Amino acid sequence: MPAEFGMIGLGTMGHNLVLNMADKGFTVCGYDRNPDQQKRLAEESAGKPVQVARTMQELVDSLTIPRRIMLLVPAGKIVDAVIDEVSPLLQPGDILIDGGNSHFTDTDKRIERLTPTGIHFTGMGVSGGEDGARSGPSMMPGGSAAGYAELKNILEKIAAKTEDGPCVTFTGNGSAGHYTKMVHNGIEYAMMQLISEVYGILKNSGGLTHSALQAIFTGWNKTELQSFLVETTAAVLAKKDEETSHPLVEMILDKAKQKGTGMWTSQSAMDLNVPLPTIDVAVSMRYLSAMKEERICAGEKYPLSKNNTTVNQQELIAHCKNALHFGFLISYAQGLQLLSAASAAYKYEINIAEIIRIWKGGCIIRSVLLNDLQKAYQQDAALTNIIQSPVFQPVFKQLQNDVASLTILAITAHQPVAALSASLQYFIAYSTARLPANLVQAQRDYFGAHTYERIDKPGSFHTDWN
Repeated sequence: MPAEFGMIGLGTMGHNLVLNMADKGFTVCGYDRNPDQQKRLAEESAGKPVQVARTMQELVDSLTIPRRIMLLVPAGKIVDAVIDEVSPLLQPGDILIDGGNSHFTDTDKRIERLTPTGIHFTGMGVSGGEDGARSGPSMMPGGSAAGYAELKNILEKIAAKTEDGPCVTFTGNGSAGHYTKMVHNGIEYAMMQLISEVYGILKNSGGLTHSALQAIFTGWNKTELQSFLVETTAAVLAKKDEETSHPLVEMILDKAKQKGTGMWTSQSAMDLNVPLPTIDVAVSMRYLSAMKEERICAGEKYPLSKNNTTVNQQELIAHCKNALHFGFLISYAQGLQLLSAASAAYKYEINIAEIIRIWKGGCIIRSVLLNDLQKAYQQDAALTNIIQSPVFQPVFKQLQNDVASLTILAITAHQPVAALSASLQYFIAYSTARLPANLVQAQRDYFGAHTYERIDKPGSFHTDWN
């Protein structure tokens, strides 16, 4: 029986997406260079409408026209190598999908390269990890609307579902799909860093026991902080180490790693002149955490004096909850503003409210806060930043003082809260009508004759300061 979909790359994500499609009634053919991966899929898909190809030609020959083929291989040169191998076997109207975390500029190059052949190239971000791939991810395809039309039925069936529909949509033109996934990951970096800072304050300054911390995050997941990442935090805190019976998280070395998507977000934001300090700090803190040996050495040179300040635990917990709520909103605000700017700059034509909708299920940054975010962009499609939205004005007014109080407490106790502090300072600067940047501009004109603008008349001016 001809297959309706082909999968190249049968690692964790590809393997699970094949099984997901088969469960939804689609006939799928999978291919991987590794015979062990071929064998694994054949064994686990027994009785399902799944075929396993031994060669690329066999994969292509098994598919209905137009052929729909997804690549789930490591980003970079391997993607290009697979395209080089499979594209000569295809014909105009066929669709190639890159479902990995490719840099959006690489996706643009691949679209440009394949367009003359008539092959539709779709760069698609996939969020949800191993479980999401198997049970329903959030998917962000971009490229050509004609290519998406041939994929829509399958993708909608395998996507996560919410009351608003399947968590997949055509994100926009060109590399919009991979750009959207990149921003998604930048927001994810920020939210994870904020959670870790709150965890550190509660543990180190609040003196809360491990079981108490686990109970707090479990409780928070039933409030306005309900989210996949808070839920995950509670689950992580509940896990015991089989070797020592200690909480497993306490046995894990404090060196965070990364695959680069957070860094790409920061780099792109700088190219587009969009400030997102919370995401920037989250990236930097991962680098700083990796400097473990230097941190140990510096800690011996600068031992902290004992802080005898008495902390009211219940007040601290309340401040932490509100600060995390504030930080989450600022993380979304910064990421979505970047997405809006990129859509305009690169002509993606992204519908921000739709992106928020498909993030509400299946993906890593899903949270109950996305309901109000969607509402804000539905009310004003031209919204540049949620700080401007009437939906969030009362929320920010209510929460900002708790963030300030918590930041002061952390600084006094020598607890690093770079992301919380950056979120607060971003909000303060964004909502300050007159910043001291006039002095910066005067200095630039003084030593570089860069000119300045005046507050009382239009035009550019230069002063001979000497």
